[in-house]
Amino acid sequence: MGQRNRLQYIILGLLNQRPQTGYDLAKAFENEIGEFWQAQHSQIYPLLRRMEDAGEITHEDTVAGEKLAKKQYTLTPSGHDKLVDWVSEPSPELTPSKDEFILKLYFIKTDKDPRIQPMLREQLRLHQTQLNHLEGRLKTVFPTDAAKQQAYGHYLILDHAIERERDYVAWLSRYLTD
Repeated sequence: MGQRNRLQYIILGLLNQRPQTGYDLAKAFENEIGEFWQAQHSQIYPLLRRMEDAGEITHEDTVAGEKLAKKQYTLTPSGHDKLVDWVSEPSPELTPSKDEFILKLYFIKTDKDPRIQPMLREQLRLHQTQLNHLEGRLKTVFPTDAAKQQAYGHYLILDHAIERERDYVAWLSRYLTD
């Protein structure tokens, strides 16, 4: 798939769930989607214009409060077809992780390096915090089996993220010496 713009498919998927404003779409990256994909306002808004020009989405101007005009975006049939085609495609490549901690570890020469244990402790704290956050999200977003069935793919992603963090915490703990 190369470096194809995957953000467009995320936006199509979010709009397939319900009509949303650009602000709503940007906020989605602060919750579950942000656990596995990042996007900034500066990426989202120009892409919305291009997608609308391509006929994949459309918008309706709405008014919030006294004067604030907002664009509420919806998926067009063409956008829906594009989303369905993309979800149906195989995903034959692994995407490398950009983990700065792992990159730094690569350059540590010996287990006697005085930087290693503080690095491990810091990462353990960060990953334990992330694990606690994800477990809380699981309870909040999927309190029942019915909730899981209504958004099963989302549930699988959250479950995967929890397992990834548990494994990361266990791996870090194995190498901590104090």
